[in-house]
Amino acid sequence: MEIKILQQGLSCDDEAALKDLYNAYADKLFHFAYAIIHSKETAEEIIEDVFIKVWQKRSHVASIENLTFYLFVITKNISYNYLRKYKRKKNICLDELSLPYYYVNVSPEDLFITSETLQSINKAINELPPQCRIIFKLIKEDGLKYKDVAALLNLNIKTIENQMGIALKKLHASIELLLPAANKSPLKKN
Repeated sequence: MEIKILQQGLSCDDEAALKDLYNAYADKLFHFAYAIIHSKETAEEIIEDVFIKVWQKRSHVASIENLTFYLFVITKNISYNYLRKYKRKKNICLDELSLPYYYVNVSPEDLFITSETLQSINKAINELPPQCRIIFKLIKEDGLKYKDVAALLNLNIKTIENQMGIALKKLHASIELLLPAANKSPLKKN
């Protein structure tokens, strides 16, 4: 369902819109909270708190320009509040985050990619450094913009660009190893 329709539904006190929003975002937000908290149960509670907060502020949801970014910011804030309150830990190093393995979903159009190639891509993504992997996931899977990820993670936009460059170079290198014939350009002299 389109996000703008969900926003309008929430503004009109439509509980089904909240359920649809939950179904669309809960898993993504859970992985993000889990990366910060390192506790499955606590991350699940945080996601519940996120959607309770969205419901409480439903009259203002229609005016939010980027609801995806808004949901990630709420998740980050509730996660950090939890850490401050219960763990007394204020600064989180992105390199120490525990991230779930990344999986590329295969659609019928993508069936031309072999299982082996798909496994290699997943492996290359999972071998990225933690900060690089979370940035890649937020941008490529969750569709956030570079500036939004920079704001969300309290990083400079140049850092985000550099990390995406690293991620894409590593993924390109792993794909290049799988497809040696693609590396031979007819323009290159042997």
